[in-house]
Amino acid sequence: MSVHSFHLARVPLRTAVGALLRPPSAPGLRHMEVLAGMRLGAPVVSRHRMRLRHLAVFAEWADEDALDAFLQRPFGRHLAAGWHVRLEYLRRWGAVRELDHLPAETGRTDPAEPVVAVTLARMRLTELPRFLHWGRPVERQVRDHPETTLALAAMRPPRSVATFSIWTSSRAMTAMAFGRDPGPTARLHHDAMAERARRDFHREFTTLRFRPLAEHGTWEGRTGILPR
Repeated sequence: MSVHSFHLARVPLRTAVGALLRPPSAPGLRHMEVLAGMRLGAPVVSRHRMRLRHLAVFAEWADEDALDAFLQRPFGRHLAAGWHVRLEYLRRWGAVRELDHLPAETGRTDPAEPVVAVTLARMRLTELPRFLHWGRPVERQVRDHPETTLALAAMRPPRSVATFSIWTSSRAMTAMAFGRDPGPTARLHHDAMAERARRDFHREFTTLRFRPLAEHGTWEGRTGILPR
C-alpha cells in the first residue's frame, strides 16, 4: 500500500536550490513536492516569508521500503537529519494534476482521532494580492489555534504554495474550517474559502487529509509533535 510523508529539514543553500529547481527521483517515488518553508503569518516582506534553507517536502511512495531506501540516498540523508511524519491517505477535496489518481476518500474516519491536513495549490499570479489579503489572517488563525500541534506554510516560486497542519482531532479541524469555533476570528477560514469560490486564487487547488502513522527526528528542538 502506498504511503505519504512530510519532511522538514534545514539543508545547505546549494542543496535547497537544486532540489527546488529539480526535485529528485528514486525507485518507488510516485511524486514529490519540494518547497521552501515559511512561517505562517509572517510579513510579506520578511526573511521569514521564504526560508530557502528550510525545506518542506511532501511525497508519495509505493511503500515504506521505498521511503526508507530514499533516506539513505544523498538528498534523503539531509531529510533524515530533520523531522518527518509518515501518513496514511484518507480523503481529498479539489484537484491538482499530479495527485488526481488519489480517490476522493478511502472510508469513514473517527472524528476524535488526530489528523494531518495538507493543502497544495498552483497560484494564479494575477490573484496574488487578493490571496495574501485573505490568506494571511487565516495563516494566523491556524497557527494560533489551540488544537494544532504544528502548522506551517511553504512555497516554490513562482506558483506552488502549500500548508501543513497537525490537529488533535478531525473534529477540531472541521470546526475551524466551517467557522464553528468561538471568538472573533472564527469565520476567517470560512470567509476566505467563500471568496475563493467567488473568484479563484488558484489554477489548481487540493486539500488532503491523512492519518499520522509515525514521526521521526526533531524539528527546531521539538520532538513528540504528533498528538498522543
